[in-house]
Amino acid sequence: MAADGGGIAIRGLSVDGMCRNIRTLHNFEPPATKDEVQSAALQYVRKIGGSAKPSQANAAAYDVAVAEIAAATQRLLDSLVATTQPKDREEERAKAKARSEARFARA
Repeated sequence: MAADGGGIAIRGLSVDGMCRNIRTLHNFEPPATKDEVQSAALQYVRKIGGSAKPSQANAAAYDVAVAEIAAATQRLLDSLVATTQPKDREEERAKAKARSEARFARA
């Protein structure tokens, strides 16, 4: 955690929250699909690598990283134990849409 308790400190920088495009995949009904896990891994690698489309020289490294992170993510999801009822995907999607509409309506 950062000194102020607001996130993770990385070389003096405070990182609050997580990448906006990476969504929670745990404890949903129906469970996360392989495509969702793959998309999350791709977003993570793009964020860490600093590029949405790697150069040809780095494409293979990106591909390997995405595959490894997707596999680790799936292992994590498979091993997590939920203590609450699974969230309904459609209900959560509707809530997110309402929050987005409210946020952008103010602008």
